[in-house]
Amino acid sequence: MYYFDPHIHMVSRTTDDYATLARMGCVAVSEPAFWAGFDRGSVDSFRDYFHQLTDFERRRAAQFGIQHFTWLCINAKEAENVELSREVIAMIPEFLDEPGVLGIGEIGLNKNTRNEAQIFLEHLDLAIQFDQPILIHTPHLEDKYLGTRMILDMLTSDHRIDTDRVLVDHVEEHTVGDVLKDGFWAGMTLYPVTKCTPQRAADIIEVYGPERLLVNSAGDWGPSKPTAVPDFIFEMRQRGHAESVIRRVVYENPIEFFSQSSNFDYRAPDEEAVVTI
Repeated sequence: MYYFDPHIHMVSRTTDDYATLARMGCVAVSEPAFWAGFDRGSVDSFRDYFHQLTDFERRRAAQFGIQHFTWLCINAKEAENVELSREVIAMIPEFLDEPGVLGIGEIGLNKNTRNEAQIFLEHLDLAIQFDQPILIHTPHLEDKYLGTRMILDMLTSDHRIDTDRVLVDHVEEHTVGDVLKDGFWAGMTLYPVTKCTPQRAADIIEVYGPERLLVNSAGDWGPSKPTAVPDFIFEMRQRGHAESVIRRVVYENPIEFFSQSSNFDYRAPDEEAVVTI
C-alpha cells in the first residue's frame, strides 16, 4: 500500500531515511516549517531555511521517488520574538508561488502565551490575504487541551476562516472531538513517547471513523520514528480493518486536503507497482 506522510520534518532526517520511507511505500511527504533545534536570530536565517525546504529537500526526496511538499511560517517555539516573527511573516510571500508550497504552517501555540497568540492571528491574516490553506500545531502534554481550545476559539471567531482548509495537528483523545465538531481536519502524530501511538490512533479511528482524520510521523529533532505510519497500517490490519479504510486515512485523506492548494502538483504513482507493507 502506498502512503503519504502529511507531517514530517525531513530537514532533521538523514538521506537514508528517505530510502527507508520509499521502501516502506511512502510516495509523498509534506514538511511544515519548524524549529531548527535552536532559536534563529534573523529573517535571513529563515529565508535560507525556506530555500532549503522549497529547493534542496524537494530534490533530495525526488532521488527516491518521493514527492516533497512544504508549508511556511515562523513556528510557535520562536513566536515570543514578536519583532522577528513579523519580519518573517512579511518575507513569506516571496516563497508562496514556489513549487510544492501548500500554505501557511505549522502555526499555533507552544506555551499558550499572549505573544504566541498574537503571532498566530497575524499568520491567519497572511493566509487569508493570500488564499492559503492552514496547518496548525497544538501544544504538548499538559498544555494540550487549553492550547487547542484557545486555537479553536480564535479560528471559529473569525468568519473569514474556511474550516475545510484548516488541518489541526497533534490531536489526542481529549482534543480530537472538539476539532472535528468544529468542522476542521485533524492530524494524529505517532510518537514513541508523547502524542499518539499507532494503537491509540487506531482506537480514535474506531471511535470517530476515517473522515477528516490523518496520521503522520512528524519525525523531528527529538525521539521520533519516521516509519510510524507503516506501524499504524500494520496495527489497523492486525485489527481486521478493511484496506479501503486504511488507504482512506494514510493516502486519500491527505490528497483530498492538500488538493485545496493551487501548488499541489501531486502525481499518483503506477498503482500496479504498489509496495506492500
